[in-house]
Amino acid sequence: MTDRSGLSIENLSIALGKDRREAISDFSLHVPSGAAVGLVGESGSGKTLASRAALGLLPRHVEVSGRILLDGQSVLDLSPEQLRRVRGSGVAMIFQDPMSSLNPLLRVGESIAQVARSHDGAVGHSAALERAVELMDRVGIRDARARSRSFPHEFSGGMRQRIMIAMALAANPRILLADEPTTALDVIVQASILELLGELRRDQGMGLLLVSHDLAVVASLCERIVVMYAGQIVEEGPTMDVLMRSRMPYTVGLLASTRRSKALPRLASIPGTPPPLGERPTWCRFAARCPLVAPQCLDGPIPLVEIAAGHKARCIRSDDVSGINTLGFSAPDREAQHG
Repeated sequence: MTDRSGLSIENLSIALGKDRREAISDFSLHVPSGAAVGLVGESGSGKTLASRAALGLLPRHVEVSGRILLDGQSVLDLSPEQLRRVRGSGVAMIFQDPMSSLNPLLRVGESIAQVARSHDGAVGHSAALERAVELMDRVGIRDARARSRSFPHEFSGGMRQRIMIAMALAANPRILLADEPTTALDVIVQASILELLGELRRDQGMGLLLVSHDLAVVASLCERIVVMYAGQIVEEGPTMDVLMRSRMPYTVGLLASTRRSKALPRLASIPGTPPPLGERPTWCRFAARCPLVAPQCLDGPIPLVEIAAGHKARCIRSDDVSGINTLGFSAPDREAQHG
């Protein structure tokens, strides 16, 4: 990676527990300043773990190797005090559950003001509260001044998510990490949150890493998609290339489970489950669930290789991945399921 602007994660590996079970291996990702990158995969694939590592939020007993760079500065080498300064102003994060992330005993204006003051000691309490009101108005909360004196439980789920976005913006971050920002929101609220994130990124020139299990959500906002499976990147590339010319069966399975086709009148599913920590094979980790599995898929580790300009896949049969209809992912048999 020659471009050092933005957030760069290089060869990141993370191991958990006393027995050092590998959770993430050889993970590399770049979020340039002003760009939007989507990180997708099933629950447990390592998406949230990787994004928390970028903020230095992993517990001390977790073993981390590789490099995490913010505008060329190593995050892993920072002291706790230096990390505190970087969080918020360098990299900010929108967490999955806004209700559990907001302090129920603090008025939302105070919560936002605290973030602003923690990164600029010259800002007084009154000025920080004004900043909070401005941000609440910016993220689309009506009557922001009056609502700044409300507590989190007085807001709907969508409005709480907007409060979390306002908090993330309070210190003018260069990179914004959004971890499942639309989970549990209805489609109308989800669309408004995604539109808001897109506007903020364009207006403020932030880099955005959007973490989600939903390819459709990521596709609406990101120029590039990175697909994770069982702690590894299995495909990455420009959004349209990944969606329209997928070269990894797992990506095709994800797409088949989110959209219908003439051959698949009902949503398809990927059979089986990902291998758990401590039981991940040394060969292709998707082999047990893959309709294209061949003997050579079990011979050893499968590298992530470039198959077109900027498009990579971790599959030795990438040339055989011709589309959803040929891959054997099928719609669940409702009669069989319900007896």
